[in-house]
Amino acid sequence: SFGGTKNGMMFGEAVLIFAPELAKNFKYIRKQGTQLASKMRFIAVQFETLLSEELWLKNAQHANRMARLLAEKVKDIPGVEITQSVDINALFVKLPKDIIPRLQSESFFYVWDEQESIVRWMTSFDTTEEDIEAFSDLLKRHLQ
Repeated sequence: SFGGTKNGMMFGEAVLIFAPELAKNFKYIRKQGTQLASKMRFIAVQFETLLSEELWLKNAQHANRMARLLAEKVKDIPGVEITQSVDINALFVKLPKDIIPRLQSESFFYVWDEQESIVRWMTSFDTTEEDIEAFSDLLKRHLQ
């Protein structure tokens, strides 16, 4: 699927079906799954804009660049261990257990693995360098 909200749309999800045999009953499945909006044109125009001039690609590249910047800013902070390569707009980071709730009181993110104390930080089309700097400072403050 191609998530519209993750790319800046108000709502919408595009499902790409490459195997014709799987698409055979899709219109029925979509309707039965209550995914047929009465004002579909409002969803379609958002996709039209997103797909024109490769806006979706620019958004994705920006989100990925912000994730790499975040990794660069936090990788040398004592207590921070990046557990996976940063290939997309996500960072998986091992942190001391006791700081996670304190960080979550000031910034929204999920715990990915409670036993290993690994969290998931996501960047997006609207993440700024200032956001990265502020979060890095917040992390340093909580780890001191």
